[in-house]
This record gives sequence, structure tokens and C-alpha cells, in this order.
Amino acid sequence: MKIVVTDAYPLNPGDLNWQNMEGFGELIIYDRSPPELIIERSKDADIILTNKVRFAKDTLQELPQLKLINVLATGYDIIDIAAAKEKGITVCNVPAYGTASVAQQAFALLLELTNHVGRHAASTAAGRWQQSEDWCYTEAPIMELSGKTMGIVGFGNIGQRTALIANAFGMDVIYHSLHEKEFAGAKLTSLKTLFTESDIISLHCPLRKDNYQFVNKGLLQLVKQSAFLINTSRGQLINERDLADALNNNRIGGAALDVLSTEPPGADNPLLSAKNCIITPHNAWMSKEARQRIMDITANNIHAFLNGNPVNVVTSPK
Repeated sequence: MKIVVTDAYPLNPGDLNWQNMEGFGELIIYDRSPPELIIERSKDADIILTNKVRFAKDTLQELPQLKLINVLATGYDIIDIAAAKEKGITVCNVPAYGTASVAQQAFALLLELTNHVGRHAASTAAGRWQQSEDWCYTEAPIMELSGKTMGIVGFGNIGQRTALIANAFGMDVIYHSLHEKEFAGAKLTSLKTLFTESDIISLHCPLRKDNYQFVNKGLLQLVKQSAFLINTSRGQLINERDLADALNNNRIGGAALDVLSTEPPGADNPLLSAKNCIITPHNAWMSKEARQRIMDITANNIHAFLNGNPVNVVTSPK
């Protein structure tokens, strides 16, 4: 049994170990795999573990030994699911590993927008407090979250955890989802109402064909001028040019994003220079605790597959 890890470094830059997977067979680990080497490195693999390396139909056709792809994440849009099923390849993912970490990051981003902690710390380090005529000062207005309305788009595990934190801050929560959930601290509403009424909008939905760039000029025209947009989900949910225009024209109060449409971003991404836009490098999921859960769940996925009872299945030949 040959197991190939195509892009191991983001999951394990050295502070974890692969011990719980080494007993399944020959384990070959690549920190990174450029596209031109994917087939060569994967052609003899029985199992592939991948995070962001794409396996399109033409790639899968070149991998005759492959029986299982385990995505080292919850989202699996990097895999051609139909082609995998056609070739008899089982695809599994790792659900719910980052619920606490991603919800925490959503609020870290929001608090930077409302309290400007990093900005004020940098200002103090630069000497402004020492030179101040007063005993206190602010570089930007500070907003209290209690009593504000948070609108959450997508209300799965992460969306619901985010709602719990919002409730703890004394916020009212509304959400938009394909299905109503049993959740006492939030109310289901339409997407239009959510964008119109929310003081903070937080995206927690998977990327699908029907929501690609759904946050665009049309929806952004509905928001309060003071509203903030948070995205810790997928960058492709947002039309980045439309959001940059809204920020630069003071149509929206601010944005804080952990994801962009292309990662790493090109220098021409309009959000990199947009007003009041905070961007972090897709690291909301990267707490050590969350990464360890990915390792543990993946090992369990492989064990279950080898025993003929696969779990966390996205698609299966059966």
C-alpha cells in the first residue's frame, strides 16, 4: 500500500508528526507539489492525501492504482468528483475539524475592524502615545458590538459557532441558509434582508456553482454604509473588484478577509490596496489543535476505508 501526501507543509510544517499514518503502508511525503510533477509523484499511489492540489479528470486518468483520495480539508472542490466516481475512486474529506478555530478567527478579524488593536499597538510602538498631549487617544473610532446585528451566510457548524460567540457579545443574529436550523440564538431570513439589516456580515458557506461571486455590486448596494464584511470561507464568493470599489467609495465601512479568489494573490488584486480592508493569508484553520484533528480524522478515514467501511465519504464507487 503506497500513500502519497502531495502538499504536506501547510498541515504539518514540523510541529506535528505522521506517526498515526505510517502503519498503513509506504508513506511518501512531499511538502509541495508543482502541477507538472503531480502525475509522476502520484502514478503508483493507492491513496493520495491532498489539501489544495487539484485532481482533474485528465489527471485521474493517469493514476491507475488510485483507490482513495482523502482531502485534508472540508471543502473538496479541488477534486473532479464525477471523474473519481467513474474511475471507482473513493473520495473522503475531513469535516468539522476547524469549527472553533475559524469562528475564533472571524471574531479576531471583526475585533480588529472595531477596536483596531494592531493599529493602536503599532502606533504606541512608534512613539505616538509618549508624544500625546492627552492620557489616551484613538487612531480610528472604536465600535461596541453589543446590540449590533450580525448576519451569517451559511449556518453549518462554523456559522453556528460564530453565532454563539456573537450572542455572547450581546449581538442579535440573523442568518441565511438553504435550510432552517434549530438554533435559539438566531433567526432565518432572506439574503436581501440579511445584507440590508446587518451591521456585520460574516460568510460561512461552501463554494458552489450557484454562489460564485454572489457578493457583488447588487448586494453591496443594499448594505449599511457603516457595515463590515467578514470572509473566512472561500474567496470566490466575492466579486473582488466590486468590493474594492465599494470600500474605496465609502459604500461599506470595512472588510476583513482570510481568503481571496487566487491564493497567493497576484499584485493586481484590487483588495490589496482597498481602503479599510484587512487581509490575512488563509490561516484561520491553522491552529495546532485544528491541524492535529485533521491528522487524526484522516488516519481514521484511511483505517475505515481499508476495513471496507469508509467514513466521511464525498463520493464512492458503490
